[in-house]
Amino acid sequence: QVRLVESGGGLVQIGGSLKLSCTASGRSASAYAMGWFRQAPGKEREFVAGTNWNGENTYYAASVKGRFTISRDNAKNTIVLQMTSTKLEDTAVYYCGADRLGGAKWTIEITGMEAWGKGTLVTVSS
Repeated sequence: QVRLVESGGGLVQIGGSLKLSCTASGRSASAYAMGWFRQAPGKEREFVAGTNWNGENTYYAASVKGRFTISRDNAKNTIVLQMTSTKLEDTAVYYCGADRLGGAKWTIEITGMEAWGKGTLVTVSS
């Protein structure tokens, strides 16, 4: 089973930039679709951005498209979420997720994820 470790959360001002990283380890880690998800206080966890197993296909939630960019380095089993033009509503705990059948389906639903990271807090301040 794959294990995920996130890093890079913190405090950022409105309109600022922040980079999150997630590294996967374990057997066949490179075969997993990986993505970023977030959960704000009192809300359900939602999809943010994802990539298929080799990074050739990327997917975004409408709320972040054009502001966030996801990339993947399979040599390092790492995905990076570059956040720009941040908004107050981007404040949340961001989780890395992995699923061999994930990717495009996350734009519809995120149930049945095979692995989750512990999360990293992103706070956008005014």
